[in-house]
Amino acid sequence: MVGTANNGRSRQAFSVVNEGQDLGPNSAPTSNAGSECGWIEFTREDVEVLLNEKPKRKDKFNLKEKFDIMVEYIRRLKLCIKWFQELEGNYLIEQEKLLNALESAKQKCNEMEVLMKNKEEELNSIIMELRKNYASLQEKFMKEDLDKLAAMESLAREKEARLSIERTQASLSEELARAQQELLSSNQKISSLNDMYKRLQDYNTSLQQYNGKLHTDLSTAEDELKRVEKEKATIVENLSMLRGQLTLSRASQDEAIKQKDALVNEVARLRAELNQVRDDHDRLLSQVLILTTDVMKYKESTEKYSAEVDILTTKANQLELTFSSQNTQIVVLKNQLATAEEKLQVSNSSALETKTEFEGQKQLINELQKRLADADSKLVEGETLRKKLHNTILELKGNIRVFCRVRPILPDDGITTEVKVITYPSSIEALGRGIDVVQNGQKHSFTFDKVFMPDATQDDVFTEISQLTQSALDGYKVCIFAYGQTGSGKTYTMMGRPGYPEQQGLIPRSLEQIFQTRQSLQPQGWRYEMQVSMLEIYNETVHDLLSTNQSPSTENGVSAKQYSIKHDANGNTHVSDLTIVDVRSAKDVAFLLDQAAESRSVGKTQMNEQSSRSHFVFTLRIFGVNESTEQQIQGVLNLIDLAGSERLSKSGSNGDRLKETQANNKSLSSLSDVIYALAKKEDHIPFRSSKLTHLLQPCLGGQSKTLMFVNISPDPASVSESLCSLRFAARVNACEIGIPRRQTNTRPSDPRLSYG
Repeated sequence: MVGTANNGRSRQAFSVVNEGQDLGPNSAPTSNAGSECGWIEFTREDVEVLLNEKPKRKDKFNLKEKFDIMVEYIRRLKLCIKWFQELEGNYLIEQEKLLNALESAKQKCNEMEVLMKNKEEELNSIIMELRKNYASLQEKFMKEDLDKLAAMESLAREKEARLSIERTQASLSEELARAQQELLSSNQKISSLNDMYKRLQDYNTSLQQYNGKLHTDLSTAEDELKRVEKEKATIVENLSMLRGQLTLSRASQDEAIKQKDALVNEVARLRAELNQVRDDHDRLLSQVLILTTDVMKYKESTEKYSAEVDILTTKANQLELTFSSQNTQIVVLKNQLATAEEKLQVSNSSALETKTEFEGQKQLINELQKRLADADSKLVEGETLRKKLHNTILELKGNIRVFCRVRPILPDDGITTEVKVITYPSSIEALGRGIDVVQNGQKHSFTFDKVFMPDATQDDVFTEISQLTQSALDGYKVCIFAYGQTGSGKTYTMMGRPGYPEQQGLIPRSLEQIFQTRQSLQPQGWRYEMQVSMLEIYNETVHDLLSTNQSPSTENGVSAKQYSIKHDANGNTHVSDLTIVDVRSAKDVAFLLDQAAESRSVGKTQMNEQSSRSHFVFTLRIFGVNESTEQQIQGVLNLIDLAGSERLSKSGSNGDRLKETQANNKSLSSLSDVIYALAKKEDHIPFRSSKLTHLLQPCLGGQSKTLMFVNISPDPASVSESLCSLRFAARVNACEIGIPRRQTNTRPSDPRLSYG
């Protein structure tokens, strides 16, 4: 199948991808499912060509040819959408795989981080304990070293003292020995002198005896001499001999005298020496006594020092034993420290490996995150393109788009059970578009263009319809209305909660977007004028909510002033005598909305504290002119908050509330009849059966882009009303009302707004 580009060139729109497929930068893997488009892929250019393709017909009035071309075009669009749905499914599967891989990688990374942290903490605790032990041991070792050094110093000092004592003792012993030797020598000398003295005394006595003998001899000699003289005669002969003997005796006597004198001198000398020796002996005895006393003292001190030396030796031996044991313990601790350092190195290496693996896992996670981001962006792009194609098909088919919104459970609901009557399918085809309602054990499934869960915010809802409201500035008629039972959140969806900017509804958000876009289009030459009107249909009567002169109502709730609804040939609807206000900013519209809210009919029922008792219609008419191109556009934005459908048995309405309920149910029933007739493509559509359907005729007749919000309550007691609303919404979603046209005609002269 070949698509035609705007420049007239032909190109191949689809390509066969069964073998050797080559994807472009904006394409993605095709689906291998056994579907109608399983062997076809689309590129962005193909889709743009398909969307921008304008049917060329030979005969403009040949409806059959036009129908065949549209059928073929719709078939291609269905193929493209089906391919995008399969592509979206593949992206979701790949995204789920990537998310699972990312989660597993993150979990593994977290586990590794926890393991590494635990290991690191364990190693840190071991290292800290070892460091503490090492520090304490170092302190003990230093202390013991200091003690050892002090002991060694004291031991050295004691050894030196002992040596000095020993040296002193040795010197004293030597002196004592010398003194003893001197004493012995002196004693020997004394004994020898005594012996000599004795000998001298003996010799002196002998000399004295000899001298006495000599004296006796001399006396005898003299007697003999006298006798010799007497015997001179007798002795004359012997005189010479006697003289010779006398001379010899005299010589010997002189010699003996000399010897005696020498001996006397010697004895005197010896006596002097003896006295000196005695003095020396006494002095030496005193010195010996002193030395003996000192020796005794030294012996006592030596014994004391010996005991101390023995104690110090014992202490030194004990210190040496302690030192050796501590050295052994230090060696053991050093070995343990070396083992711990080895373990630390091993743990550091394992930590580095873990860190490297962690970095690898981190890079893998980053890569997976990038791939996930790419897949998300492609998914968002594909979803945007799918929405665009889906909207194009709906516009070509002319279907009314339907969004379903489920409000959250409120404290006032009084729901005590945990039974859920509303669930949401998770399949790819129905994800974000399907809703299941369980009644009496039976499940009822519905699929719409979008389903908003209870946690969806006002901003999430507006994001989905922002492009639709933007169409009003492009010259289209746009209609958005909210349908549902009383208390299901219709007014909250359309108006929001006053005083809370983050909870603004679709009407104030749409107006803010339109005025912001209007401001941004001014540089392109666009100038816009905007007018607002607001009305309500209460008891089948039109009320002007912006009228400054509010007319009193009759007893039946019918306004004294009657407003008529008319349609012209261009599909514009005019309400007679309706107040129209020119607006220039969102603040002007907000002021008018507050004014209309004060005038709108509300009431209290058993189902809602402040129930809307009328259909509220807000209309913004836009007239734009491009000063550079002189192009003129006219767009209309209708935002409608319908009254709630309710059962009389539940609402407890009576009196005026009963009439309001009957009128609202009648108009909603007329709307259901119109939808039923449109779905059946009947020739006659009963638009005039109620004021509501009469006013919505352009919106339901194919001249407007129409979106319906069906609001659902999660209350199990309201499951029947919820099923009725969903069935009605499904019929609305199936209606083909025609293709809307862009209005580029000039501004009409009638200043009153039309309801397109």
